Amino acid sequence: MGEARNRRESLDAEVRSLEQERQKTEQALQASRSGLDGLRLERQERLVRRRTLEEQLAEAGTVPAAVLESLDPNASEPVWQEELVRVGNRIQRLGAINLAAIDEFKEQSQRKVYLDTQHDDISRSLETLEQAIRKIDRETRTRFRETYDRVDHGFQQLFPRLFGGGHAYLDLTDEDLLETGVSVMARPPGKRNSSIHLLSGGEKALTAVALVFAIFELNPAPFCMLDEVDAPLDDANVGRFCEMVRSMSDRVQFIFISHNKVTMEIADHLIGVTMHEPGVSRLVAVDVDEAVRMAAAS
Repeated sequence: MGEARNRRESLDAEVRSLEQERQKTEQALQASRSGLDGLRLERQERLVRRRTLEEQLAEAGTVPAAVLESLDPNASEPVWQEELVRVGNRIQRLGAINLAAIDEFKEQSQRKVYLDTQHDDISRSLETLEQAIRKIDRETRTRFRETYDRVDHGFQQLFPRLFGGGHAYLDLTDEDLLETGVSVMARPPGKRNSSIHLLSGGEKALTAVALVFAIFELNPAPFCMLDEVDAPLDDANVGRFCEMVRSMSDRVQFIFISHNKVTMEIADHLIGVTMHEPGVSRLVAVDVDEAVRMAAAS
């Protein structure tokens, strides 16, 4: 009897132990089921995210394999997460999205293309203009040098004829022919070389006549008008001046205004202004050759 009781108690204890193990097993099974459900939900979430990423990659014109190949092997999720946060902060600092920015960008891009075209045209035009300026500068230097040499040569020849000796020449004030000035250096007989500013009034006038005739010889015109050029000259210089005019009169017709009788003697025609009556001017014309013939006939 006691043995049976002990046997029953032992079986009861064993049953209680097994019951406890069953409960623990059921609890572990429930926990495993909960974990499995969580994993299933996480898997489903990851599948949805994967499909979303695949669709985004497809819209961007790429595939996951290409993206994986382009990734840095040393990159990690924390690094990319930090980069994502940094980019997100930059986007946030930009403020609200301007939906018209794309249209504005297209408009400004078209304007930039137009301005670039205009800039290229202006640059080409500027280059062409600079080339033309360089060409003009070269031709100007060449023509100026040729003209200067010819005028200087003529001036050196005419000056002694008008002064009865002496020497004169032109002198450049600068080496750059486009910026230089021209000084007139004259040495009348018996004087040292000096600038034209140191000459007397009559010497200045005669030197100016020599220079004007030298320039005139370079490109002579059909007519030449002289207005009282001989006024500051003495008789000797007037005679040389008249001889110069007479020697050039076969190529040029001179019209000169003068009160000097010596100068009037070389004229073929004289036109004078007289006042026969007070306040009334009258023109008097005389053909010198005809007057000589009439005087000889009388």
